[in-house]
Amino acid sequence: MRAVKTAVAEVIRGKDEVIELVLIALCAGGHVLLEDLPGVGKSTLARAMAAAVGAELSRIQFTADLLPADIIGVSVWRPQAEHFEFRPGPVFGHFVLADEVNRAPPRTQSALLEAMGEAQVSVEGQPRPLPQPFMVIATQNPSEHHGTYPLPESQRDRFALRVTLGYASAAIEAELLQSGAATGRTTSEPVTTLAHVQRAQAAAAGLYLHPDLAAYAQRVVQATREHAELDQGVSTRGALAWVATARARAWLEGREQVSVDDLQTLAVPTLAHRVVLRSGELADAVAAEHVRDIVARIPVPR
Repeated sequence: MRAVKTAVAEVIRGKDEVIELVLIALCAGGHVLLEDLPGVGKSTLARAMAAAVGAELSRIQFTADLLPADIIGVSVWRPQAEHFEFRPGPVFGHFVLADEVNRAPPRTQSALLEAMGEAQVSVEGQPRPLPQPFMVIATQNPSEHHGTYPLPESQRDRFALRVTLGYASAAIEAELLQSGAATGRTTSEPVTTLAHVQRAQAAAAGLYLHPDLAAYAQRVVQATREHAELDQGVSTRGALAWVATARARAWLEGREQVSVDDLQTLAVPTLAHRVVLRSGELADAVAAEHVRDIVARIPVPR
């Protein structure tokens, strides 16, 4: 799987840490929320990651008039056969790019909830499984931009990681300007397969977590629920996602068990977007600082 990181880094240059986090989410079987200004390479990163593992990227452009059926699909009447035929929507893909997800109203955003939580969608009461592996990479513009809707708490809770891309460094941006490199370029050839990705996910999920570390993780999560400045702490789903990403990080580094460093390194990317400030504001920097403070004061097992 390290070859995937190398291949994507040829497209998204100078963002090794961000690529590493997305790769961790993939190995953990989770979804990623890429949050940043337009035009910094969020969609390009998603396309590059899909191409590197040999998957076609199914892209959904979220807009104010997008309907749930545009995502899930619809049943169409076939007169000759005299029955309805289901035509799957773009959510039926291994990699789904939900571009500018917060430009659609909550009703449309909710069409992804079952898909992200249960790897299936229900159409007319019938559950339809999604292909495996299945990963949603959603991009989100800053909430202060015009025409955006805040993501519901239940939607944010289904993202294993929230990642900020940021601008390219001055040197890399100057090189891009000089070469006139076209945006949207992805890796030309896959470096692994979807079957290998599934094996990596299974291997990462089986990594050993010491009971003391499990108890430590639970104390951190419990502290978010009891924090005076937080109205909503981390859910059990969020705690499971945190541990899953820690396992994936340890596996990618060739270790056989999770370390406290894995948990602490991934605490902010996996937990901060799940908490809600008591003021009701979605101040990402403040939420991240609260999570850092909690991690810093909870005693580490010896």
